Amino acid sequence: MGSHSVQPPIPTPTTPAGREGLDAILARPDRAVIALDFDGTLADIVPDPERARAHPGAVEALAALAPKVASVAVITGRPAGVAVRYGGFAGVPGLDHLVVLGHYGAERWDAATGTVNAPAPHPGVAAVRAELPGVLHEFDSWHGTWIEEKGQAVAVHTRRADDPQAAFETLRGPLGELAARHGLILEPGRQVLELRPPGMDKGVALATYVAEVDAESVLYAGDDLGDLAAFATVEKLRGAGPDGIPGLLVCSGSAEVPELAERADLLVPGPAAVVDFLAALADRL
Repeated sequence: MGSHSVQPPIPTPTTPAGREGLDAILARPDRAVIALDFDGTLADIVPDPERARAHPGAVEALAALAPKVASVAVITGRPAGVAVRYGGFAGVPGLDHLVVLGHYGAERWDAATGTVNAPAPHPGVAAVRAELPGVLHEFDSWHGTWIEEKGQAVAVHTRRADDPQAAFETLRGPLGELAARHGLILEPGRQVLELRPPGMDKGVALATYVAEVDAESVLYAGDDLGDLAAFATVEKLRGAGPDGIPGLLVCSGSAEVPELAERADLLVPGPAAVVDFLAALADRL
């Protein structure tokens, strides 16, 4: 995917608002924010989340794109440091101004400093962590489920259960009650249920960052229910009258999360296609 290769054309968004967003990015790339989810967008979804890695070519495409735009930000539910490690984002020429907003924006890693800024963990997370094994045992959901420690949050994955969707549905209510009891919220995703502190989501993180950069256009790409808040932020920004900011919403993979696909301006069939799109955009700029 070097600069000498011929890139395919940029796919055309299917909505007028999406086409306006893409046009604004192409017209003034130096004022555009490119914001991307990690899992399912830059990295393929895998049965064991600890084995997730950025798709081959993702870092190269981002490094080609980043110097041409105002900023590239990765907004993820993962801890910022984990996303940096799994993405291979540290010390990459061209990505010296990359920002990773982890835990839905509660944590921040800046490539410029190589450091993570994070708040103290919510006390409810430790309480939930202690009670989780008992809840999984009570609902006979221990076999095949997997608890992911995220520092600022804790997640239960059902992807490896005999019937992943049945396990997901069985646990959704009880884990929601457990979260509420300790002042947390339940964030459902693709065969994962995350218990995390309230008050921060990808929409808040994106809105804050777009304002910080003083962007004139924004692209957001995601694949899961947690990305709906970021989609809503882009919709709100571009609906804000004369002071609005044009935006482009990209959905990576459309089969598992129709709620996201229905609101996207552009559907691409997964991380490989997201990487191709980013490379084509970099080539065009």
